[in-house]
Amino acid sequence: MRITLSSIIVDDQDKALAFYRDTLGFVLKTDVPAGGARWITLASPEDPDGAQISLEPNGFPFVATYQAALKANGVPLTAFAAADVRAEYARLKGLGVTFRSEPSNGDAAMPTTAMFDDGCGNWIMIYEPPA
Repeated sequence: MRITLSSIIVDDQDKALAFYRDTLGFVLKTDVPAGGARWITLASPEDPDGAQISLEPNGFPFVATYQAALKANGVPLTAFAAADVRAEYARLKGLGVTFRSEPSNGDAAMPTTAMFDDGCGNWIMIYEPPA
């Protein structure tokens, strides 16, 4: 088995697509109607044929409650690897992205991390994989 798709719950698919594509730089793979919403997938520009994320609407009440609880308690919905968290932090801050705090220092047990608000109801963590 391998991971090929992971869902990100969002409160607004248009806003999420703009953020994940235009701000984070992900590559749009699919955007088609799906019921009353859309099936939107994106991939990393570093691996455009690799794993994708799906921007899933939080249309069910229990999903919106789950998403709100994670956000209120400072729990990231998901995490993305970044080769240099401090550089990515600076780039995203320059684009107006809101972070909870500056990047952590990291150590042998926990990598350097930073958490940002995607503007669609989630905290998203970036982390620097160990060398």
